[in-house]
Amino acid sequence: MPARLIDSLASTGPLADLFSDESVLQAMLDFEAALARAESRSGIVPKAAADAIGSVAKAGDFDLAALARETLRAGTAGIPLVKALTAKVRAASADAARFVHWGATSQDVADTALVLLLKRSQPLLGADLARLEAALERLSDQYAQTVMLGRTLLQAAPPVTFGLKAAGWLGAIRRSRTRLETAYAEALVLQFGGASGTLAALGDKGLDVGRAMAEDLAIGFPDAPWHTHRDRLGALVSACGVLTGSLGKMARDISLLMQTEVDEAAEPAGDGRGGSSTMPQKRNPIASSVTLAAANRVPGLVAAFLSGMVQEHERGVGGWQAEWPTVAAVIGSTGVAAASMAEAAEGLDVQEARMRANMDATRGTVFAERAMILLAAAIGRDAAHQIVEQAAKRSATQGSHLAQALAEIPEVAKILDAKTLGDLEAPEAYLGVTEELRKRLRFGKKKG
Repeated sequence: MPARLIDSLASTGPLADLFSDESVLQAMLDFEAALARAESRSGIVPKAAADAIGSVAKAGDFDLAALARETLRAGTAGIPLVKALTAKVRAASADAARFVHWGATSQDVADTALVLLLKRSQPLLGADLARLEAALERLSDQYAQTVMLGRTLLQAAPPVTFGLKAAGWLGAIRRSRTRLETAYAEALVLQFGGASGTLAALGDKGLDVGRAMAEDLAIGFPDAPWHTHRDRLGALVSACGVLTGSLGKMARDISLLMQTEVDEAAEPAGDGRGGSSTMPQKRNPIASSVTLAAANRVPGLVAAFLSGMVQEHERGVGGWQAEWPTVAAVIGSTGVAAASMAEAAEGLDVQEARMRANMDATRGTVFAERAMILLAAAIGRDAAHQIVEQAAKRSATQGSHLAQALAEIPEVAKILDAKTLGDLEAPEAYLGVTEELRKRLRFGKKKG
């Protein structure tokens, strides 16, 4: 991973490498080499010239620092790149140098380079999402019958199962991954339009060259150039935003379950993972912290991209130029969140006994809804609500269980027998269709 401490929590090593200077430059050079080959096949550029251009299109042979400085002055990386590439081709063949970047424009090379980088990012994200989904499937199955407190507005509520909670995370990740895959499929297309997006410099061969380039680079060929139409990239960036939000929701839940007072789950620990510089006893939610940081960053980045979509005529002023670092940051943040949650899920330590103990600590008050429903069948909901509310207050005052407090109310004793009251606080008996819902999320509706 490039040694940039300031970005060390904002990407994974592979994604940081993918968006490194050398990788970005090589993607631009790949465009130029593919352009020359395609034009050679169309009879526009001599094959010898295409071979000469391709032979020197190697990022390691270029002065990256100089290109970066000149890009700031030129307003686009394409201008200094073409100048430097032409110089290298000229050193090998003066005749071939005439055909560098023939018929293309700076945005063509910049946009297609970004698309090539995005194409390479897709399997990196996909691998970590696959790990995460597999781990959540296992957790959902393993803890399908593990009862725990439901929590609404951070307060104890009727029981759920940890299997359902894990399946809820899984369902959101799967839906987000589907949206992401669709967005990738639409976004991974060639940019090739020339000066005004008409390919006029190539006469009637523009589409032939474009198709050949797209085939060479193994990306899609769009209906037309998209210099100022950024909807495809906008959809991809937005899909990353939704996915990172879903990962952040999972991270929030895990970090709350890891609180000392809750202690129902914990991320995997290890050498250098989860400790504190001053408190040796701590086991911190590091994967969740990194993911939540990403979930905090990405919405602003998505908004920045979307605001830059309003671009002028056939070439944007400022909006397009803002995109490279924004898109790279979105992909890096999404990737580090996916990798972090995959690590957390694969080694999650689930404390079943603590889940039961925390439920027992409520002294049955989380079953107030159940008691109200049982009573309402005989006396109506409003009257039942008042009685159960009275019992809950008595339970809190006396430190007794809800069932005991209810049994002391004569009206309740007339309606609910001792066995019903005795079973009132059995969580397994008040799970509704929890397992059916879990299966629908885990396996899909048709298999549920």
